[in-house]
Amino acid sequence: MAEESSAPTGAVRSKDEVALELMKFISLQTGYAKGSTSAGFSSKVSRGPEEHATALLELYDRCRAAVYKAPPAA
Repeated sequence: MAEESSAPTGAVRSKDEVALELMKFISLQTGYAKGSTSAGFSSKVSRGPEEHATALLELYDRCRAAVYKAPPAA
């Protein structure tokens, strides 16, 4: 018997999944919350693990707000 996947395929994705993918993309591309230098910005204080997690959760909340606020694609 084939193993079933719980992840939706194709265009059927929840808004929370879209927000999570957006958060991952932003954090990977910008080095968000890592405290490292990126794209001309420098961080004077390196963040600890708790601050890093908090910053990522805040970014996820912002992504969710943007996804839920966006009008549906035509």
